[in-house]
Amino acid sequence: LDYFFTGYGTGGTLNGVAKVLRKESPHTKIVVCEPDNAPLLYSGLKTEYKEDGSFKEPHPIWRPHLLQGWTPDWIPKIVDEAVEERLFDDIAFTRSEAALATSRDLAQKEGIFTGVSGGGTLATALEYAKANDVPKGSRILAMLPDTGERYLSTPLFEDVPADMNEEEKAIAQSTPGAAPPAVPLPEVTEEATSFVEGVKSKHKIVIFSLQ
Repeated sequence: LDYFFTGYGTGGTLNGVAKVLRKESPHTKIVVCEPDNAPLLYSGLKTEYKEDGSFKEPHPIWRPHLLQGWTPDWIPKIVDEAVEERLFDDIAFTRSEAALATSRDLAQKEGIFTGVSGGGTLATALEYAKANDVPKGSRILAMLPDTGERYLSTPLFEDVPADMNEEEKAIAQSTPGAAPPAVPLPEVTEEATSFVEGVKSKHKIVIFSLQ
């Protein structure tokens, strides 16, 4: 493995994977991705914490971005540990527009249904490889940390209508379909009717458990 790309939220993936790679694959170059309009790590400014573990104030560099789950408005302690222990080699910036476009491409062209952060990681890895003349044949791993179904009502899929279009309806109608067969019910017997009526006459509230 030549390159490993990941963003960070809590920092668990960055810290955990980086420690293993440093031990098992020390030549692997680890690149951390940050939103281009909220480069907290790149700024070099640390988050200050109170004695109870909470942070004192939001990071001054943070700005709202579209990469949900990435880069909160403070630097988590686990991420700070990764900085102190030099667990990554470089920082790359992720453009929101590229993240959205790449996530859609993954769904349409590769059948990979990932969220904005997944698209952002891959987009950054591709742009980084081009900008830095990464040798052909290099092995690059991009972490896609999320699935796409929770983003159906977000800008990621704003171009997808809620209802099927005519082409989709035609595809649906081209596939034969039928309702599942009904489950046959047993005939009602006098014995069963007598039992139910007898129980009802003795109790005001009755709950039957059917198996």
